[in-house]
Amino acid sequence: MTLLFFVITVAPLCAAVDYDTLFRESSDLMAQGELDKALAVLGRVPPPKAGEEATAFVSSRMQIARIHAAQGETAKALADCREVLKLFPDNSEALNFAASLEKERGSRVRVFFDDIIKFLPALAKGTLMTLLLVVATICISPLGGLLIALGRISTIRPLSALCWFIIWFFRGTPLLLQLFFIYYGLPAFGLTLAPFTAAIIGLGLNYSAYLGEIIRGAIQSIDHGQMEAAKAIGMTYGQAMKRVIIPQTYKRLMPPIGNEFIALIKDTALVSTIAMVELMRSADQMFNTYFNITALLLAAMIYLLLTSIFTFVFEKIEYRAGIYEHR
Repeated sequence: MTLLFFVITVAPLCAAVDYDTLFRESSDLMAQGELDKALAVLGRVPPPKAGEEATAFVSSRMQIARIHAAQGETAKALADCREVLKLFPDNSEALNFAASLEKERGSRVRVFFDDIIKFLPALAKGTLMTLLLVVATICISPLGGLLIALGRISTIRPLSALCWFIIWFFRGTPLLLQLFFIYYGLPAFGLTLAPFTAAIIGLGLNYSAYLGEIIRGAIQSIDHGQMEAAKAIGMTYGQAMKRVIIPQTYKRLMPPIGNEFIALIKDTALVSTIAMVELMRSADQMFNTYFNITALLLAAMIYLLLTSIFTFVFEKIEYRAGIYEHR
């Protein structure tokens, strides 16, 4: 009987806890909306004994704290953080989350402005990097797009085929994949690039391909008689393109090019995947450090501000280029 009692009651407690299974089970329950059951599963992770690995315990208690916070039970979430801090007083994750929860107990407006003061310097630095990427791409891609467009309509078949391939490849594959290949793939061929260089090359090539098709369409929309008239008065092909054809495309180019450059502001967020710290990466770092959604809201507001400014600027350029009729 004694042996049977030990097998039934004591032996299960002595068995090693399979932490991976517990975390998978809790994740599945959270995905199904079964938060109370997920809390029960995570609560089965015991505190570490002396000399034992504490990662599973800390992860489980912080996940419990996040669930309690999501349910509006701030006091319980703080208690979970303190349970971690009791054993590990210097744990930054628990300290930051507890500080965030304490702030939520105060005035919402004051907390929001405190968060702005705390997050804005890092986000401003990331914004400057985003603007630098945008400006560099704006300087590179129109020239690249023009060269691709001229090559695409060239009568030299190999050149036209090459430009067609560039457009086909860079428009047909995701920008994220292109950035990955340039930054992570080229080192396999002996070419290692800095993150900023890889980002400029990736964005420049991608947008040059898109602008190449836009410019080609604008050039071919000009009546063919314009080229014939230019040649009739003795202009070469290059002079006719420079002085007659291309200037007439400006008012047709501005709307689609403006849309591309506004999209570029948002596409710069993808360079965060190749170790570039721009606006999106800065916001993500702040959120993961402080578990505060205000960092993401501020990033969204900055993106909206930047796109609004660029929209206004391009509308003015379109107006000056004669895209609208004056009445």
